[in-house]
Amino acid sequence: MYKFITYSLMMLFIFTVQAQINLPAGSSAASVTTTVGLTEVSISYFRPKMKGRKIFGIDGSALLEYGVMWRTGANSGTTVTLSTPAKIGGTEVPAGTYLIITTPGDDQFDFMLYGDPSIGSNFSKMKSDQILVNMKVDNLKSSTMIETLTFQISDLSADNSQANIHFQWADAAWKVPIEVSFDEIVMADIAAKTQIDLSNYMAAASYYLETGKDLNQALLWAKSFLAVESNRRYYYLNRLAKIQAGLGMKKEANKTTEESLEKSKAAGDNAYIKSNEAFMKELKKK
Repeated sequence: MYKFITYSLMMLFIFTVQAQINLPAGSSAASVTTTVGLTEVSISYFRPKMKGRKIFGIDGSALLEYGVMWRTGANSGTTVTLSTPAKIGGTEVPAGTYLIITTPGDDQFDFMLYGDPSIGSNFSKMKSDQILVNMKVDNLKSSTMIETLTFQISDLSADNSQANIHFQWADAAWKVPIEVSFDEIVMADIAAKTQIDLSNYMAAASYYLETGKDLNQALLWAKSFLAVESNRRYYYLNRLAKIQAGLGMKKEANKTTEESLEKSKAAGDNAYIKSNEAFMKELKKK
């Protein structure tokens, strides 16, 4: 009898599990990851939908009332993870995972970065020493309604040192700047690795060119690297020409560009063909 009851309960459990209907989540999980400088920035969140509802407002008809703290997403809330220290909204923040808490407003949102993501939306557990960033951000007010809550890491700067955490939902939008510093790390890496491996010379020279550092040192590295015939590829020669031009070596830069152009044509690389031709015209103007 005992075995029969046990077997019956087990079969009932199996049937119940198998009989469950598999439905899509009301608020789907999402994440976005971008490398800013040498820092990996990841945002993990859940994406509620408007579904015809008024999302932000000043009265009880809105899902989220102005002036009321919010987990900035659904379910367990939204987190941002930094692989290295970074500045968020101008404030230094250590590497780690943080909860994004906001308070919606018509003209501005209050933005907060909190050090203990486990509290979720239980804001009564908040401790002041866990608040790393507390600032106001302008409500940019989307020109079109955004049905599903969306986070992006946008506006990556040309030097790869800055970007924005970008929020959009319904008619609301805001951005919080991220700024990272990597020059000290790169310079230490260059100092160590150019001592042991010739193949690192061109990367070091390119970094010096891009960041406006000592071009004479960049020239030494580039010429040493390109002294090996198999390294004289058109994209490396293009870099050398720009270093030479930066040092006022117009004749040498023109000759190097001609070699780069010839080799880029042989390779059929239209982007570098155009780049070299444009650079040669630029050199003639100097």
